[in-house]
Amino acid sequence: MNGAASSAGSPLEWRFSQVFGERTAEKKSRKLTSFQPLSLIKVETILQLHGGSRRDAEQMDYAAKHPEFRYKTEFQSHEPEFDYLKSLEIEEKINKIRWCQPANGALFLLSTNDKTIKYWKVQEKKIKKISEMNIDPSKALGDNRPSPSSPPQLLANGVHDYLSKDFSFPPGGIPSLRLPMVTSQETSLVARCRRVYAHAHDYHINSISNSSDGETFISADDLRVNLWNLEISNQSFNIVDVKPTNMEDLTEVITSAEFHPIHCNMLAYSSSKGSIRLIDMRQSALCDSHTKLFEEPEAPGSRSFFTEIIASISDIKFSKDGRYILSRDYMTLKLWDINMDSGPVASYQVHEHLRPKLCDLYENDSIFDKFECCLSGDGLRVATGSYSNLFRVFGTSQGSTEAATLEASKNPTRRQIQTPARPSRSITSMVRRGSESPGAENGNANDFTNKLLHMAWHPTENSIACAAANSLYMYYA
Repeated sequence: MNGAASSAGSPLEWRFSQVFGERTAEKKSRKLTSFQPLSLIKVETILQLHGGSRRDAEQMDYAAKHPEFRYKTEFQSHEPEFDYLKSLEIEEKINKIRWCQPANGALFLLSTNDKTIKYWKVQEKKIKKISEMNIDPSKALGDNRPSPSSPPQLLANGVHDYLSKDFSFPPGGIPSLRLPMVTSQETSLVARCRRVYAHAHDYHINSISNSSDGETFISADDLRVNLWNLEISNQSFNIVDVKPTNMEDLTEVITSAEFHPIHCNMLAYSSSKGSIRLIDMRQSALCDSHTKLFEEPEAPGSRSFFTEIIASISDIKFSKDGRYILSRDYMTLKLWDINMDSGPVASYQVHEHLRPKLCDLYENDSIFDKFECCLSGDGLRVATGSYSNLFRVFGTSQGSTEAATLEASKNPTRRQIQTPARPSRSITSMVRRGSESPGAENGNANDFTNKLLHMAWHPTENSIACAAANSLYMYYA
């Protein structure tokens, strides 16, 4: 995808790193409904690197020991609510988390459930324990101490009011005074909600994304995208509105929205029709027209009852340099060049072996599952999840045949099938890879109850976090 793409090297060899919240054998025997699946993950949200410096880590034998993560802190972001006007119960589950620019050693993040966005500050606080200020009246004032019936009063300067009792000092001078001292300091992480952005969405919020200017962010629901200022919580500006005058004329909804990582005036949003619109906020206040439209033409004779359903885009991500957009629909990953709107530059088939089972997937509502996607920091690889707790990693560089199928378990390559490499066509036309059936020869290949919806790629290293049920699995290469 860039100058270094042509020298991407051989496919990565992924290894298990660690797992958080894995179910024990006793818990596995219980019903799945007794566990709360992870609704969202972000590698940096709850974890921190444990161990020495980066230099120390580079000197370690990664095959024997990989730097470990540990829990940094946790806090309750949202509570269950009830909208009395609409008789609607609002769950506390978190839909999205986004980091904001840190300041003065503190971390800032945005979190949202279906209706309410919150702005959090997480900061280390030092808790000081101070010894008591001690003036012993029996030694300082001899027998002229006050009686228990008249206890001394505390003056504004913190000194007991013994001198107001017309007492005399003992022989030898002034009484002994012990000053307060700090006996210990404990560091604790404290999360404080700075602002609450509420009552701006009629429908469930599906996306939040902060701008590169560090001052604004957007929130999106099915029909609208709103622009917020981080410092102003009581008002927002509606920049995209696809709600028709008559709701019976509604043909598509907004599924995801993302700010450009570099240009704060540009953003993209996807729709249930499989299209991505790039808009420039400098053109007009209400962005009812797009700068570019990215959609793949429908192949002749390929239309079926499920065509529109599986074309719906569940997630989009910009590459770090902002040149490419990665999108995930139900069956495929697509890579788009923002300078070329004629079609995707590459397409990666995630679980093509499920196409004959679309009817079954429709009946059990699995066809409406929303899988996320992610890119590596260097843009040379992309990843997304599938069923049976499987996920796939593809190489994006020109000529790459990398297409790995891994399982979210302590042995990620247990169910991987080695497939012959297929030469890819020029990146200027269409690249389709990964049509092999991942795990199709395995008996549990079609386990639709175990789905890997959420993934995150470390911004600078080849490290992936995957949310499978109530467990968070981490891998490195």
